[in-house]
Parts: sequence; C-alpha cells; structure tokens
Amino acid sequence: MDYKAAAGQLKEALRLRTEPFGVAFVKEVADLPEKTRRPSQVFGKKVTICQGVTMARVYGWPVGLSRDDLICVPGMLAFGFAPATDPILELAQLFCEVGFHGEMGPALKEAEALPRFAPGEVGAIYLCPLERLALKPEVIAVYGNPAQIMRLVQAATFYVGTRVSGDFGGKVECASYLIGPYRHGEIRVVIPGMGDRIFSMTQDDELVVSFPASLLEGLLTGLKEAARKIGARYPITVYQNFSPAFPPPYQERAKKWGII
Repeated sequence: MDYKAAAGQLKEALRLRTEPFGVAFVKEVADLPEKTRRPSQVFGKKVTICQGVTMARVYGWPVGLSRDDLICVPGMLAFGFAPATDPILELAQLFCEVGFHGEMGPALKEAEALPRFAPGEVGAIYLCPLERLALKPEVIAVYGNPAQIMRLVQAATFYVGTRVSGDFGGKVECASYLIGPYRHGEIRVVIPGMGDRIFSMTQDDELVVSFPASLLEGLLTGLKEAARKIGARYPITVYQNFSPAFPPPYQERAKKWGII
C-alpha cells in the first residue's frame, strides 16, 4: 500500500484540517522506528495518549508512547500500561469515584465493554501521519467534522456493504478508536471524550472514524464511487435551484414593480 498517496487522496477528497494517521502496536519499545518522537524525551514530560494523537495529526510527528511517556491513568489501564492486578475493577472504581457512575454494577459493565489490552500485551503505541509511516499500521484514524465523517461512512458502506457502528461513552475514547478496530476488525465512529477536549485540544466539531488498515484501499474506492452519480462530495454541494420566499413588505414591493 502506498500510504503517502493514500494520505493525499484522503486529504483531497475530504479537505481534512489535520493529518490522517496510522497506528501500530509494538511489543517492545525498541521496536519503534529510529526517528519516532517520545514525549518523555522531547519534552521531558509525561502526557496523555490523546496528546500523542494530537502530536501526530496536528504536528505531523511520528510519535511513540510507552508506559514511561504516559500519565493518564484511565488510558494506561485500558492499554495495559498500568501496574494494576485488575484493570477492569480499577476503571470501574475510578468511574464511580469521579461520578461517571453511581453504582459499581453499571460501572463494571461499561469498563468490561471497553476495548483494551491485557497488562504487558503491548510495549508501545506508534502514531504517525500516513505519509510518514515507517511501520505498517494496524489501524488508521481520521478526524473530521460530521460532514467529512459522513463521506467516509458512505465510502465504508459502499465497500463493506453494512452500516457503520458507533461506540460512545464520553470517556477513555482513545481505547475505542485506537484499540477497537484492531480488536474487532470493524470500522468505528467515535465521539472524542473529555480527555481529548481538555488535554489534546480536540475541537467541538470533530469526530473520529477509525478502521483496520486492511480496509484503506476499499474505503478510498468508496470515496470515489459512493453516490458519484448524484455528485456527492465534500464540501457538500448545496441546492440552489429555487426562488426564495420573502416577508410581506418585500413581496408587496416585488409585486408593485413586476418582479413577481
């Protein structure tokens, strides 16, 4: 796959504000490519996973995140980076303690439903713009406004032949859009959570669509072909074949002057 060309096609078709990026999960930190930027080394600080996403999609950096780079407890629990014996229980307790749930039963149910890695299952996350990838990605993610995401959903339904699923919880959404497609092999639309908005400056109009990298070529075909016969594209073409109606004072003058 020519990922640089694919990035160009996505950006041209969707007029994206930020870079589409690939995600790879590596077993050892040493497996990260040579020019990968680690926040703990570049900034001398620990960050959140969603901040790493922003560095990749806004700065255009290849970013590597390991346990040593991270400070976000919920994200670290979901990605298996926290030294917890029972990450699901810890997440559920955290949900209750901060007020996302009032009882442990529903909190446990949500924590169990989150896509996640077992402790130690992966050693680092690699996030990189498609056009700069040095590792074969397992997941691809695209941030966009609802209309841009709509076009990707149309492309997906054209190629896959089924409707696209959403996964919404308003919290720990990095697990949903980074791990979800890897675990379940399907396309997902996700509403970025509070962490994305507080720490990684995700804008109010942004959604995420992510999918297994193996679907990229088919989605690019779908972007070209889905509703092509009726001129579907982005920006959406507005309908102009009508005469507008005006309030009575305007209409009276229009009648007097023979405009209508």
